[in-house]
Amino acid sequence: METETKVLSKTNEFGTYEIRMESIGGQGANLAGKLLAEAGIMEIGLNGVNFASYGSEKKGTPVKSFIRFAESDKEIRLNSPVVEPHLLVIFTTVIAKNVPLLTGVKPGCMVIVNTTETPEAVRDMLKIPGGTTIYTVDAMGIAVQERVRINTTILGAVARAVDFMTRAALEETMRKTFTKKYPKLVEPNIKAFNRGYEEAVKYDVPDDGKYPVQHFQGFKPKLGWKNAPIGGAIVNPGNTVLNDLSASRSGFKPVWNEELCINCGACDSTCPDQCIIFRRDKDDKGKERQFFDHIDYKHCKGCLRCVEVCPKDALTAERE
Repeated sequence: METETKVLSKTNEFGTYEIRMESIGGQGANLAGKLLAEAGIMEIGLNGVNFASYGSEKKGTPVKSFIRFAESDKEIRLNSPVVEPHLLVIFTTVIAKNVPLLTGVKPGCMVIVNTTETPEAVRDMLKIPGGTTIYTVDAMGIAVQERVRINTTILGAVARAVDFMTRAALEETMRKTFTKKYPKLVEPNIKAFNRGYEEAVKYDVPDDGKYPVQHFQGFKPKLGWKNAPIGGAIVNPGNTVLNDLSASRSGFKPVWNEELCINCGACDSTCPDQCIIFRRDKDDKGKERQFFDHIDYKHCKGCLRCVEVCPKDALTAERE
């Protein structure tokens, strides 16, 4: 396919158009960033870079993907995270409580959100500043119906929002990528992509000053050489106890049927995150034993291993 240089709709002082994707591990934001960058470079003829930022690779932890584009005659010398995006893509709103999603979002920025809510409701929920443009799409619902991840559906919304990122360029890139490794997934992903393009809902937010711009602030450690604990003790160990990992589920969750359960504990043995909660109680003979109590959905990532091992079908996979 012949490349054709297109004029970028807007750029910053460095001559780049910048995109930031906010997601969690397992939803495909890293691959989405790669596909987007490849489409811009190989199909449209722009210069571009893409890289991701994440901590633990455990499914359910925060992930950021960054993409920069420049005209074909403009070199990109920046490799730092995108602070003030022209386009912000939010794969899940669940992480809003722990991650400052709207950092650097200013009037003129476009925000794509995976949600079932209306754009107006999303604006108030995330406190999106005025003068921006919001696109909402039920990417999870589409992905479940088409049996794919949500990333290709969201790319459809990106093609709808970004004027220079053509629908044809992204579709061609997706076909090449999936044909190499997952040929059976080509058509389902293309269908999800096109549905994301068609079903995205646009809302131009009035410049009413309702919510202030959240400016970027560099990291400032709380502990230094003056106040560090003796011995360098770690006072706040890294763990996922306080994190809500429910957003990493791919549209399904295990549901328990108490009447069919025999309290064998097979589900508890196979759960990688200790989400099956048992209680100690007396049976009908007055003997103390363990009984299935509930599922901790806050930390359940939807792997559905418990459903697979249940001998009595007391656990089933249900659409959220």
